[in-house]
Amino acid sequence: MTEKLSPRALMEKLVSFPTVSRDTNLPLIDWVEVYLTAHGVSAHRMEAPGQPEKAALFAHVGPWQEGAVVLSGHTDVVPVDGQQWETDPFEVVEADGRYYGRGTCDMKGFDALAIWAMVEAQGRDLTTPLQLALSYDEEIGCLCPPHLIRAMEPVVPKGRIVIVGEPSMMQVVTGHKGDIGLNVHVHGFEVHSSLLHTGVSAVHEAARLIEWANQRNRQNRAAPRNEIAALFDPPWTTQHVGTIQGGTASNITAKDCRFFIECRTLPGVSLDAWKAEFQAFAREVEAEMQAVHPDARIEISEVFKVSGLVPEEQGAAEALARALTGDNGTHVVSYGTEAGQFQEAGYSVIICGPGDIAQAHQANEFLSVEQLQAGQDFMTALLDRLSG
Repeated sequence: MTEKLSPRALMEKLVSFPTVSRDTNLPLIDWVEVYLTAHGVSAHRMEAPGQPEKAALFAHVGPWQEGAVVLSGHTDVVPVDGQQWETDPFEVVEADGRYYGRGTCDMKGFDALAIWAMVEAQGRDLTTPLQLALSYDEEIGCLCPPHLIRAMEPVVPKGRIVIVGEPSMMQVVTGHKGDIGLNVHVHGFEVHSSLLHTGVSAVHEAARLIEWANQRNRQNRAAPRNEIAALFDPPWTTQHVGTIQGGTASNITAKDCRFFIECRTLPGVSLDAWKAEFQAFAREVEAEMQAVHPDARIEISEVFKVSGLVPEEQGAAEALARALTGDNGTHVVSYGTEAGQFQEAGYSVIICGPGDIAQAHQANEFLSVEQLQAGQDFMTALLDRLSG
């Protein structure tokens, strides 16, 4: 495996691994590790805590010093179940100026470019190092990056700038919302509905918690907005309940009700503070439930927490990306990435990657030929810059 592969060939190989988040990504990690090693790039594997079927990978090229530019991408993709694909989703098919395949856009196209850049960098005399960080479980809540960031610190010199390659049409994105998700299980007490006052309906009490979210949405929408908030669509912090299950029969007070609630916060809004506020209201509701029956209760468990990316004043990452792309526009997104997690760890971070986020997670997902080339041009310009 000594042949250097083009970004397209690398993307084809990466897409061929069906790394849906619920499944293993080890075959892909194994292949990337062998490929990089064959070209003189020392790669390091991080086993996923409690998940022997998954791993992350990171690598360093150039002078053994701090200040690297880190190329960050994820290896997992969303499922194709129930989607009507016109081609094999795990095979790259070129047609009409597009590369079709699961993950071409989100985000194995960028991963391929990053791997290509690492191998190209190995053959250059870099004055500033380049690093690669490939994670797992991004699609289910950016679960890996905090572990990966900690794993990199004692092994390679700390980087300075992180480029997260989520699809942005190669525009420089400087901010995104934070996101936290909670599973809520309301335990009621069953009685015949004719004796409603002696029981506790888990469905009714869950509805109170959901209405709390509705009220917060109305309040946030009506609140004054600062300059950062005004950049987003919508320009406020949102609460959302996407799934709910509960009840046994129409004439029995529900014993159980489960729902999932998420909050997407504006940069600078504390995820922990929102969680604490929700928990405090849940405790009030729980006290009223237990006044009817002591076994009634509410259980809340955190599923994920993804920090927002706060636009930086005179950020090093932003300055570099704008110099490489020529993009001087202001861009933010409402979806979450590992960018905020790297930022909290002391890195300067932006998002810049090929493809349109509108294609992500869709049947017949694609990355345009033009965008892959734009990504390669960006990487070439980056290598020129890092070579002094």
